[in-house]
Amino acid sequence: MMHKNGTANIHPVVEIYATEHLNGKMDRREFISRATALGVTTAGAYGLIGAAKPATAGGPLQQGGTMRMQMDVIALKDPRTFDWSQLAHFTSGTLEYLVEYNNDGSITPNLLESWAVNADATKYTLNVRNGVKWNNGDDFTADDVARNIEGWCDKSVKGNSMAGRMASLIDLDTGKAAAGAITVTGSHTVELTCVSSDITVIAGMADYPAAVVHSSFNPNTMGTSASVGTGPFKPESYEVGVKASIVRNESHQWWGESIGRAVPLDRIEFIDYGTDPSSWVEAAKGDKVDVFYETVGEYVDLIPSIGWENSTIATGSTIVIRTNQKTDAYKDKRVRQALAMAVDNSICLELGYAGKGAAADNFHSGSMHPEHDPTVTRLPYDPIKAMALMKEAGMEDYEHEIHSVDDDWQKNTTDSVAAQLRDAGFKVKITIVPFSTFRRDWTKYPFSSTNWNHRPFATQVWGLAYRSGEAWNEFAWNNKQFDALLAEANSIADANERRKVAGKCQALIRDEGVTIQPYWRNLYRSHKPNLQCEQHIAYHPHVYKWGFTA
Repeated sequence: MMHKNGTANIHPVVEIYATEHLNGKMDRREFISRATALGVTTAGAYGLIGAAKPATAGGPLQQGGTMRMQMDVIALKDPRTFDWSQLAHFTSGTLEYLVEYNNDGSITPNLLESWAVNADATKYTLNVRNGVKWNNGDDFTADDVARNIEGWCDKSVKGNSMAGRMASLIDLDTGKAAAGAITVTGSHTVELTCVSSDITVIAGMADYPAAVVHSSFNPNTMGTSASVGTGPFKPESYEVGVKASIVRNESHQWWGESIGRAVPLDRIEFIDYGTDPSSWVEAAKGDKVDVFYETVGEYVDLIPSIGWENSTIATGSTIVIRTNQKTDAYKDKRVRQALAMAVDNSICLELGYAGKGAAADNFHSGSMHPEHDPTVTRLPYDPIKAMALMKEAGMEDYEHEIHSVDDDWQKNTTDSVAAQLRDAGFKVKITIVPFSTFRRDWTKYPFSSTNWNHRPFATQVWGLAYRSGEAWNEFAWNNKQFDALLAEANSIADANERRKVAGKCQALIRDEGVTIQPYWRNLYRSHKPNLQCEQHIAYHPHVYKWGFTA
């Protein structure tokens, strides 16, 4: 049976989630995420737990103006292969998303008007929004949705991380969408049939590489006015490492206006001031920018002194300092375990991120994830046993080389790891790599640090980065037992039962020494007081919500 949006006929699992939330077993944000992912409206989800939907942040916005954001301007490419959310900040004004993930945890309709999910989450009915047009005049239909999802399922596209998000729709033998997995059942209706139960499908459609493209899509024109999309803006210019800009598309009737959305800004500029935050502050003092893409570490505390404000949110964003198991030195799990046991994660948080977050346990699951099992904890911090393990593996004289990008907090965190490894008696050197170089082959370094964005569910992150063969599996970890447990966790509706399986996933990542994942980050964005451009929990750019206060 299909269940419709709202509270009159909701998905049966949502009632279980509501009870768990009311009993203190699931926090509000994660309840809202899970309920809305299964087709309940945001208002309906809040109503189930007797809460009011939060008021929209900020006051009325003035019409017009140019907003200037400090941000890395990096080379554009096929959105399926986006691996840095800065790319989506530029393209999202033109290339939109089927659904939106919001700071309160809700997943709300965008190019989809609604969706419904059957009881065991094996069948999804997607209702495509009527009245949407591409900016070249073409109608946006179910065929466009089906074509994009089919493209997301194509594992032959190098770097296509969307295949990890759509794994339950893919035939493992062909590496493409399974026969019958994607069916257009009407001009504005698409039916998805999963090869296995999967509660994360809709959430995956909200992530920043899920930008929806036209049938004529050409990555070579993404930075020009020739880019075809459904959004209210069009690209004006794009110069890698320097500056990019988008402007309101006056010749395009944006569908959002018909449902009460507005587009306050006339123009958005993204200006690249490099990776040193002190240069951003100087740009702010000189009135050359209005907002930072992200503010980190000690600079958060500095911002009020220049008359700006910070917006902040606690998240599941993090950093991993990981080995690549294709490298001979890191094939032995004793070596990997030794590295993790030699590092006190709380020290990494203090020295790397000025204490602005919470320590983590090295398995990329935390209290913000509803499937997290709090009874599973990290391998103990024990430098003496760490050295004993390294000697047992015959690697006590090996010199480890850790690569880090040349920014502030990631380099500082990597430095804190290296210092602790040296204190434990290991030989370690750090190689600092420019971000422009690092991002090209970030999954291939033998030992390096990488920042990771927040996702609503730990199983989403594990499916993107820890499952065997995925494009973002920078650990080169291949564990069929873990893959099977992950599939099982995604198929279980009951949170308590799912937590038991997720706990086994946590323990496997821990016991295999897959990564040092030291802390969870609070995210910050600094901006002028008269600007509404709050930091998003997962760096998603909802550009129509940005503007100057009236």
